[in-house]
Amino acid sequence: MKKFLVLALSVVLILTMLAGCGQTKEEEGGRIILSTTTSTQDSGLLDYILPKFEEKTGIEVDVIAVGTGKALQMGKDGEADILLVHAKESEEEFVAEGHGLERHDVMYNDFILVGPGEDPLKLKEKTPDNILEGLKAISENEFTFVSRGDDSGTHKKELSIWKEAGIEPQGEWYLEAGAGMGDVLKIADEKQGYTITDRATYLSMKDTLELEIIIEGDENLFNQYGIIPVNPEKSDKINAEGAKKFMDWILSDETQELISEYGVEEFGMPLFVPNAK
Repeated sequence: MKKFLVLALSVVLILTMLAGCGQTKEEEGGRIILSTTTSTQDSGLLDYILPKFEEKTGIEVDVIAVGTGKALQMGKDGEADILLVHAKESEEEFVAEGHGLERHDVMYNDFILVGPGEDPLKLKEKTPDNILEGLKAISENEFTFVSRGDDSGTHKKELSIWKEAGIEPQGEWYLEAGAGMGDVLKIADEKQGYTITDRATYLSMKDTLELEIIIEGDENLFNQYGIIPVNPEKSDKINAEGAKKFMDWILSDETQELISEYGVEEFGMPLFVPNAK
């Protein structure tokens, strides 16, 4: 009888271990990979809100901060569970092609042109709210401009504004950094040049830079963020359940309120404006 009980317990233990080994990531529901942009990460927003999601759901979030183009490619390759990016046209194309399940607006902020405090081209005086005229002046004077050059959402936006201004930027004055927003701001600061940045990242780094806001308030500088759960057919490792919970959470009234509060205490204004529908 004693031997039978020991044998039975051994069988139960082995079956339990096998069941555990056979669990998929979705069944575990304990971790998701969020692929997002460097500007989102550099702003500090994720450090502010993610601990609340993890505490509420028990799901841990691994953040991979890259350019929007790379984030979308990670989704296509099944290397992320959910995306938080800002290049709406590319995002909608991503979903239309079946790589993502759905897309929702989450929040927005705006881009700004920053440059040396002395503003050599006097853009703040001449074109304080006209980014097209500002870029024309930079190009005509061949004054140092630092571009992300990394196929990120910010880079895509910058290129679209140059195109709108009828300019194809090229030459020694146009520096393509191939880097994230934080690094580009540091390079622009070092070179005492101009660059286009999201307001949130600039404000979060403002105290370490000598750059000032030169042009703002132009409707061409609007910056919308979207959330997209990756199609689970992309990989059997995708945690679709965890991604759905994260999407529902970030679109909820509770989290939208958190987003609206971020930055107010430190900067006197929110760094992002929530606009989930």
